[in-house]
Amino acid sequence: MSPTEPSRGSSDVAAGGTDNLLGIPATELPPDPAADRLAQGVDPTDVARMYPASSLAWAVLAEDALDDGRVVDAYAYARTGYHRGLDALRRNGWRGQGPVPWSHEPNRGFLRALGALARAASAIGETDEQRRCTMFLRDSSREAAEALGL
Repeated sequence: MSPTEPSRGSSDVAAGGTDNLLGIPATELPPDPAADRLAQGVDPTDVARMYPASSLAWAVLAEDALDDGRVVDAYAYARTGYHRGLDALRRNGWRGQGPVPWSHEPNRGFLRALGALARAASAIGETDEQRRCTMFLRDSSREAAEALGL
C-alpha cells in the first residue's frame, strides 16, 4: 500500500493508515444478496432457506430468537451464521486473524452472528464460549462489539 493509498480498514482502524499493529489487512466480504431480501421484509426463515450461506439471515434469526427468549434456538442459528461467516471470510482471504470492519456493511452478518452467539452462549450458561466469542468479536471489530453491546 502506498502512503497515499487509503487503508482497506475503516473507522475500526486508527487514522494512522495501518489496519492493526501487525499490519494485517482488513477483510471485506462481498455484498450479501440476503440483505436485500431482509430489507424488503421477507421472513428471515424464508431468506435463510433461499440463501443458506448467508451469515446475515442466520444472525437475524438468532437475534429474533433471543428477543423471544428462545435461547437454544438462538444458539443454533447463531452458530450456523458464525460458521457460514467463517467460510465466507476464508474465501475472501482471511487467515484467522485481522480486522473485519463493522463499517463495511457486508461484514455485519458475520459480526452480528458472532455477537448473537456470545449472547446465546451466555444465556445457556456456556461461559467459556461466551468469553471466546466476545473476545473474537472485539479483536475483529471494536466498533461491532460496541454497536452490539459486547
